[in-house]
Amino acid sequence: MKTILVPTDFSKPAQWATEVAIGIAKKAKATLVLLHVIEQPTEDSFNIEGQAALAEDWEGKLFTMKLIEKSKEQLAEAAAKTEEQGLNVKTELRIGNAFHGIRTIITDHRVDLVVMGTAGHTKFERMLIGSNTEKVVRYSKCPVLTIHEPPGEMNFKNIVYATSLNDREKSFAEIVKKAQEMFGSTIHLVRINTPSVFQPDHIVRKVMETFAKKVNLKNFTINISSDFSEEDGIIDFASTVNADMIAMATHGRTGLAHILAGSITEDVLNHSAKPVLSYVTKDSYE
Repeated sequence: MKTILVPTDFSKPAQWATEVAIGIAKKAKATLVLLHVIEQPTEDSFNIEGQAALAEDWEGKLFTMKLIEKSKEQLAEAAAKTEEQGLNVKTELRIGNAFHGIRTIITDHRVDLVVMGTAGHTKFERMLIGSNTEKVVRYSKCPVLTIHEPPGEMNFKNIVYATSLNDREKSFAEIVKKAQEMFGSTIHLVRINTPSVFQPDHIVRKVMETFAKKVNLKNFTINISSDFSEEDGIIDFASTVNADMIAMATHGRTGLAHILAGSITEDVLNHSAKPVLSYVTKDSYE
């Protein structure tokens, strides 16, 4: 891991995400990229030298220029605090669509991990902050770690890996294993039985053992739990084992397919107090 991106709006959740990213960057000896996007009603984003996103009227331009100067100061302050931790820090300031800006920086800086704060506990907060987080989780080409509450001790000793046990999680399993190696974690592999999707425990356990062998998991436990929904089951199990992180692959569906099928990962990240590590899977076992 060489580069970690932290999109920030300078809110409390963004500050929590920065703290977590600093802890990970120290372990990985990675560069931290702090990104702020001054949101404008456009589908694109531009760097601060570009004029395309600036308002046409002089009052609008003046207001935007003031926002730019204030944002520069806030980014510089955040970068200085991070550099005090002995880390290499880069800053990016863009104007336009926040999601577009995040995707652009992920590509430009070859980002290995995105760490984002999210305030997804109320409908209003999800609309303002969570929507961008959900889009990044759904479309990002790299893993995304969402932070929901002030971080405690940065250890991630217990990682709950909620798996669908399908043949598309090889790449994500490697990501979880890297996190385990970095923090010396125990992985708690869990499968949730629900009234609508139920299999006998002995069958599920055998499939989980096969999965663990295929992806070469070490220092792990196998767990089968039952609940009315997978989302509730994952969150409850994570609380039971005092998890420091929940790891979940997401299908990355978009459009009508996403509306019809939804995403358990997005449901969990919207309602869990635990950090959630997610990644869009595309591959299969060889």
